[in-house]
Amino acid sequence: MEVGRVPLADYRPTAPDLRALWRLALPVVLAQVGLMAMGLVDTVMVGRVGPVDLAAVAIGHLYFFGVSVVGMGILFALDPVISQAVGADDVNGIARGVQRGIVLATGLSVVCMALLMPAGWVLDVLRQPPEVVPIGARYVVGLVPGVLPFYVFVVLRQSLQAMGRVRAIVIAVVAANLLNAGLNWVFIFGNLGAPALGAVGSAYVTSVSRWFTMFALLALAWPYLAPSLRPFRREALAAGPLVQLLRVGGPVGAQQWLEVGVFATAGLLMGWMGAIALAGHQVALQLAALTFMVPLGVAQATSVMVGQAVGRSDTSGARRATGSGMLLGVGFMTATAVVFLSFPDLLSRVFSNDAPVIASAALLLPIAGVFQVFDGIQVVAAGALRGVGDTRVPMLVNLFGFWVLGLPTSLWLGFGLGWGPVGVWWGLAVGIGVVAVLLTLRVRRRLGRTLRRLVIDESGGLE
Repeated sequence: MEVGRVPLADYRPTAPDLRALWRLALPVVLAQVGLMAMGLVDTVMVGRVGPVDLAAVAIGHLYFFGVSVVGMGILFALDPVISQAVGADDVNGIARGVQRGIVLATGLSVVCMALLMPAGWVLDVLRQPPEVVPIGARYVVGLVPGVLPFYVFVVLRQSLQAMGRVRAIVIAVVAANLLNAGLNWVFIFGNLGAPALGAVGSAYVTSVSRWFTMFALLALAWPYLAPSLRPFRREALAAGPLVQLLRVGGPVGAQQWLEVGVFATAGLLMGWMGAIALAGHQVALQLAALTFMVPLGVAQATSVMVGQAVGRSDTSGARRATGSGMLLGVGFMTATAVVFLSFPDLLSRVFSNDAPVIASAALLLPIAGVFQVFDGIQVVAAGALRGVGDTRVPMLVNLFGFWVLGLPTSLWLGFGLGWGPVGVWWGLAVGIGVVAVLLTLRVRRRLGRTLRRLVIDESGGLE
């Protein structure tokens, strides 16, 4: 068979393929939306304090994820390792993957926390609004205690998804959302005798909620996790396999940083335009990110289904799983694009009662609607490629699409032509479109060949 010449019909899912992916994707999507809802509730509640606090949450949130997303992406190396081990019914391989993930999460937490501490200095250097920087810096520092449980939760979540055991994730996330909303009401607004801490209070609450989420997931999923966590295997500390996991996951971390980083940079550009532009950007970005959680969840389910198919040497099944993911993910984003294009003002009012902020966000939401479809394509394609262990090429695609084409276009349109925030967002749309096209071509090429399982041996080599 010639590489890359597999007919498109080979990717056409059957009804059982769609049902299998949907059964896994639905709870994964619910968990993703639940995780996003915590940030969404923070934004809505802090938005009632005022535009400066809302802008501080925007810039602090971008800074946190700009730093932490690399570690999260590295831990996504567990997707092909564990899902392929599940497909091959390799119990020891599953346990080694989970325990090495915990070890990596611990080390990555130390690095991430160290990079978060100088937030005030970094925001000053990046010329953010002076009235926003002090609150934004304290917001970031308030997130530091929650870094370790954030990373450990990622390990547990990816492992359970690979095993097909996702109900506990949904329950833990829903409970954490209730806790987060209640504590926000207390510490943002100063209820029940607590001090009114505004944006900074929401950061403290987020850290507490992340510890709760991790322990709740451990308790709820212990019957499924215990065989992989006990007994502790000394080989989980071996340097060779950990380095190889970094080699597999490093490009995923870089890919996610490139994508998150370009939106974070767009936020910095908005900061140069003032607090209102930054707050409007945050509102539009929160809405776009919320809908993105659905194809992101579908992409994670696709990665698992593709990985399991590779583990059982079912190349045709991997192709059909990819087709199922595209159908579900892109179909949903097409529907949300219609909503964004039709009701920008109404959606913006959910997040703010400040007229200039509402007007700013309403200008950006139709643009978000345009790139929704391409965003769905690129994230599902990346998930399918991650399922087969292909991580380096997607990283290079993101580098080219977002940073070589997208960001320069944002600068040119936003500042060179004077389009302001609208120009910055059209540049982002260009980048997403290019990435979607190139990753789709890569899927056709990579899945057009016989697929082999990714196994990390005790020396750290790949079998």
